[in-house]
Amino acid sequence: MLIHHGQIIEKVVRRNGHSISDVARLTNVNRRSVYNWFNQQQLKPEIIYRIGCVINHDFSVELPQLFTSEDFQKGFRKTSFLNNSTDQPEDLYNKHYWKDKYIDLLERYNTLLLHQVSVA
Repeated sequence: MLIHHGQIIEKVVRRNGHSISDVARLTNVNRRSVYNWFNQQQLKPEIIYRIGCVINHDFSVELPQLFTSEDFQKGFRKTSFLNNSTDQPEDLYNKHYWKDKYIDLLERYNTLLLHQVSVA
């Protein structure tokens, strides 16, 4: 039986209450990339490791064939993405709030366009 890496990652991210926007921002990709990762059967170990480090989760539990728990312990110590920001908390909140609102608006606009094209 094949293991679906994307489904495992998505389950952990959602179970632990992480937002897709935060995962995307902390891994330096857009939200669409995160959703694409969730849909992929096989992911590169580097991607899984990067996600594990930013959400502070040890994926060696779910994927022991790819990782050991020591891999993630090293990564947790080295990677503190949340503390590397030089922005003030209010500035950081405003930036991400408006970026998320803009992305949401674009997604709704695209949905509307697709609906208009399918009706015509």
